[in-house]
Amino acid sequence: MGNKILLEVRGLTKIFGSRTVVDRLDLRMEEGDIYGFLGTNGSGKTTTIRMITGLVHPDAGEVRIGGFDLKSQFKAAISLVGAIVENPAFYPYLSAYDNLKLTANLLPGVTRKRIDEVLDIAGLADRAKDKVGTFSLGMKQRLGIAGALLNRPKLIILDEPTNGLDPQGMRGIKELIAQLAAEQGISFLISSHLLHEVEQICTKAGVIRKGKLIAEGEIRQLLATGVETVEIVTSEPDKAEQLLRTATEVISISRSQDQLTVQTYGDCSFKLNQLLVTSGVQIRTISRRPQTLEQFFLGITEGDGGP
Repeated sequence: MGNKILLEVRGLTKIFGSRTVVDRLDLRMEEGDIYGFLGTNGSGKTTTIRMITGLVHPDAGEVRIGGFDLKSQFKAAISLVGAIVENPAFYPYLSAYDNLKLTANLLPGVTRKRIDEVLDIAGLADRAKDKVGTFSLGMKQRLGIAGALLNRPKLIILDEPTNGLDPQGMRGIKELIAQLAAEQGISFLISSHLLHEVEQICTKAGVIRKGKLIAEGEIRQLLATGVETVEIVTSEPDKAEQLLRTATEVISISRSQDQLTVQTYGDCSFKLNQLLVTSGVQIRTISRRPQTLEQFFLGITEGDGGP
């Protein structure tokens, strides 16, 4: 994975009337990142994406893509981007090829050969002549990604790419994103409500709340900082509980016969195990359940409504 900055957002601000929707937002992506952009409804996520793609003008701040300033070097900056903002729109009575041909007409230097290439990459070569009206939702999403690939972008921005898909369609889109990142070095900025999907495919994530970025980093690091569950089975549950309640990392303890379920801050199962063993408590099993991205997200956006 490279470490060259591909997307840099500094102090990005958007005000609608008396409401500040995006508030001095800083965000940074490196080449090779698959970045999950997360936030509840009304958090400023879509407005941020629209500013990054030039669809909405910011009131303050700057966006740089590949080192180019979006405002003063718009053509150079936006030439590096392929985007699907909300559901990709196609003419249902035209074929997949003809739909992409219409998109290609708006882009400089896109050849017929390139249209064939992106259809092949998206796994739609055998359906190129079929009308899009006959396509499943998953195939339409694939066609949207094919369209986003036409200008050979370094960054693809996807807004809810797996929304409404069945499990098979979801898997297909995730595999396509992973393949494009690995084989063509394309970076992705993915906005999604489906946090389980984001956790599976993204390498980094940022969480926006009320227009401000409140957490950002590699997913495994973000999850290591939050709440974790440790399950302990012991023949001495009373003694074990008494000892565990003295540990500063322990948030809460619940008990079911000889099993203790302990909520802790971060990964401290080893420390808890050491505390019990050195005090002579007999432990049958100890296991940890790291928090999920959904648990992390809900923990830091509590009271904001759904994701």
